[in-house]
Amino acid sequence: MKYTLKMIPIFDLTLQINGFPMKEAKAELRKIVAFSEKEHNHFVENKKQEIVDFHLQNNPFYKELVGSKNYKNWNDLPVLNKQNLQKPLLERLSKGYSTKNSYVNKTSGSSGDPFVFAKDKYCHALTWASNIYRFDWYGINFNSSYQARFYGIPMDFIGNKKERFKDLLSNRFRFSIFDLSDDVLEGFLQNFRTKKFDYINGYTSSIVMFAKFLQNKNIILSAICPSLKVCMVTSEMLFEDDKILLEKQFGIPIVNEYGASELDLIAFQNPNGEWQVNSETLFVEILDDDNQVVPNGTFGRIVITSLFNKAHPFIRYDIGDIGILDEKSTLQKPILKKLIGRTNDVAILPSGKKSPGLTFYYVTKSIIEDDGNVKEFIIKQTKIDSFEIEYVCETELNLAQIKKIKKAIELYLEPGLNFKFTRKETLERSNRGKLKQFKSML
Repeated sequence: MKYTLKMIPIFDLTLQINGFPMKEAKAELRKIVAFSEKEHNHFVENKKQEIVDFHLQNNPFYKELVGSKNYKNWNDLPVLNKQNLQKPLLERLSKGYSTKNSYVNKTSGSSGDPFVFAKDKYCHALTWASNIYRFDWYGINFNSSYQARFYGIPMDFIGNKKERFKDLLSNRFRFSIFDLSDDVLEGFLQNFRTKKFDYINGYTSSIVMFAKFLQNKNIILSAICPSLKVCMVTSEMLFEDDKILLEKQFGIPIVNEYGASELDLIAFQNPNGEWQVNSETLFVEILDDDNQVVPNGTFGRIVITSLFNKAHPFIRYDIGDIGILDEKSTLQKPILKKLIGRTNDVAILPSGKKSPGLTFYYVTKSIIEDDGNVKEFIIKQTKIDSFEIEYVCETELNLAQIKKIKKAIELYLEPGLNFKFTRKETLERSNRGKLKQFKSML
């Protein structure tokens, strides 16, 4: 008799052990996905009403924001922005929730408006169920598929080891994107020669730089790593010419992902090439400057409601991006036609090292404190060795804080860089009101 060893679902098991009810979340997501269009519309309207009622009764922060329990229409509810959320997390949590029984994290600050957020554990389990469901469209299984991960990583000893351990449990190999010079990219290439990766996932600009490196060497990645099935890019805009480059140099499908850590996957390219909006755990609206819903096919601000997060209200939350829904969109299957925002420049340093703008996510973590002091910040590269940090905060950064930032800069970028810190009342925005965290003036 022949016995086969069944693979232990370590990824799911780890989440379950940490208090995230994955079995229940997966079951609920399957139920939602199976709804008819009529059932789905009824589900969304019920969940909208339910989440608003819950937070009006259990969340003093949201009750104060709304101003009254007796709202008449959905459009009467305020649009929540990131500035509203820049106060200590404990002042924003719902009754019965704490930092100990919730999932707590920080936003990247890629929009220049960082804050700490929370999700209740069931909501976070649904986030993972949503990810698992969509990645499965391309034959990717988080428990068994091997990921080539193009992300940053904490440089401090404990943070680094913790992240590496998470990588081990999640069956992924991390390519740190803080240095993308040719010598480092050559090392990336050697890993693809020796490891059987199933898929690539990570920051768009870093993956594009790797593709350009392959183009210069006239190498097709799938030829040296034939196990590769698909590449998912995230966190930054994917331009059409870059997508063509990736498809050519990788020799695999390129999938565009749009998400926010405080919410969920917002949109994910389906196998038909459509940027399908998550309508299972989120309700997405496109609003004009007067907070009115625009017709499909019209540009507007992307405003999102988390239908399940009871620990913290994200109701009519302006994420800071501009987008357009396709004319053929329905409530059950919205299609994101176009997205504007979250593009990042690349910093070129005196040593020749190239670092994507998202490197500053890890640097600016040093100044993101959960006291609401730093409201906004932008970083500009003015010369090859000079940067300006402009910030808005209640009290000026002190010498100890500046020293901490400089230390982080040396760790993540390189020594010898010059930084000028300027406190401002307001920061310069684009004509659409968007803050760009990093901008190269070179």
